[in-house]
Amino acid sequence: MSEFKEIGPNRLRRNSLGLIAVTFMVVSAAAPLTGVAGAMPIAFLAGNGAGIPATFVFITLVMLAFSVGYVAMSRHVSNAGAFYAYAARGLGGGAGGAVSMIAIVAYNAMQVGLLGLLGGVASGVFGEMGIALPWWGWSLIAIALVAVLGYRQVDLSAKVLIVLVALEYLIVLIVAFAILFQGGAAGLSIPFFDWPTITSGSVTLAILLCLGSFIGFEATTIYSEEARDPERTIPRATYLSVLMIGVFFVFVTWLLIAGAGVAELQSGIAALPDPTAFFFELAGRYVGGPVPMIAGILLVSSLFAAVSAFHNYIARYSYVAGREGLLPSAFGKTHDQHQSPHIGSVMQTVTALVVVGVFAWLGLDPVLNLFTWVSQLGTLGVLAMMAITSLAIIAFFRSGTATASPLASLILPTVSGAIMVALFIYIFMNFGDLTTTTGGRLSWILPSLIPLAGIVGFLMASRLKSADPAAYARMGQNQT
Repeated sequence: MSEFKEIGPNRLRRNSLGLIAVTFMVVSAAAPLTGVAGAMPIAFLAGNGAGIPATFVFITLVMLAFSVGYVAMSRHVSNAGAFYAYAARGLGGGAGGAVSMIAIVAYNAMQVGLLGLLGGVASGVFGEMGIALPWWGWSLIAIALVAVLGYRQVDLSAKVLIVLVALEYLIVLIVAFAILFQGGAAGLSIPFFDWPTITSGSVTLAILLCLGSFIGFEATTIYSEEARDPERTIPRATYLSVLMIGVFFVFVTWLLIAGAGVAELQSGIAALPDPTAFFFELAGRYVGGPVPMIAGILLVSSLFAAVSAFHNYIARYSYVAGREGLLPSAFGKTHDQHQSPHIGSVMQTVTALVVVGVFAWLGLDPVLNLFTWVSQLGTLGVLAMMAITSLAIIAFFRSGTATASPLASLILPTVSGAIMVALFIYIFMNFGDLTTTTGGRLSWILPSLIPLAGIVGFLMASRLKSADPAAYARMGQNQT
């Protein structure tokens, strides 16, 4: 790789993260317990019910298809800009600039939306223990803790996230294996691949909710400049994270359905005061004791882990955008001691404080408004970036810069890219229905922020091309 390498103190902390650290930092964004306790009951109820495990099999295969080309290109691209670097190398600086700004908007939306959900969940969980704080109080505590972790060395965040994610998996698997050993409500057999079951209800909603459980796995390449032996670590972490998420959700959703009983699944959830009580009800029924209470506390920690992960993503995208001339150069500096992208970290903290403060001041609901409105914007942005990246992978290998098999360089990127485009269009066109903003200006203002961010990023790259052609030519180049 005889490419431009920045020389100087403003470098991210090298050789800080091994395979397990990268994988868990990525999986933490997917928030396994949040998916199980929050998204899956809604998927069972309003999606395709007992068809959810098969839906997860399909989404896992789509993510693996995307990963094949993504991993093939990762062996030639080592840049903390991840999607930005892929777009710049494959499609040119204009596309790179567009993706860079989409990433900053999308991951900010995911992080801030999750702060609303964390605040709402924490106020309920800890309120039952006699610790009363308004939702925004818990969100502010999370912002402060994440700010400290994001400002300091990346391996500190990794250590915290490994512990939190391991505890998430443990509590869910305790409940799942309890159902397995007790044989469920009416046996363990469910119509796993029964076509009428899979296509029942809203298949599209089921796909979107299952897809949301994978958001974040794509960020393995964000840590390429900080990983040990990145040419091996990043590909392995990508495949491992997809398989960890996919296999986990297929296994757990099967047992949750068996635990409730196929015939009683949707009626049982509908009878609950809140669909998110479903997992905790099963935990109490099959395990009992302090497990439901512990699961509630770990749900808060699950959300905290996801918030911290997205904070790290935003800080690194901001750092790369500053380093490569898209944002002011101050963003491209790292902390003298921690070698962390501290300026981007601080700016993300300020953004989170402002948005949470506005929603709290307006008296809006942290879950129905802040989380539902804003996080879906993040999903839309990630789909846009994955679609553009799929095209960039094809262009990169067709340019003759590097070689890969037709499966990795053309066939699978084409298939995965087409699926991402279709999902992006669907969410964009139906954003109001999916976020309960139908009939209001937010139904078109919010989704329009993603293409607007892309246009702004493209114009910023065009400005850089005119002002500094050499810097423009270096966009997305390897940094290790």
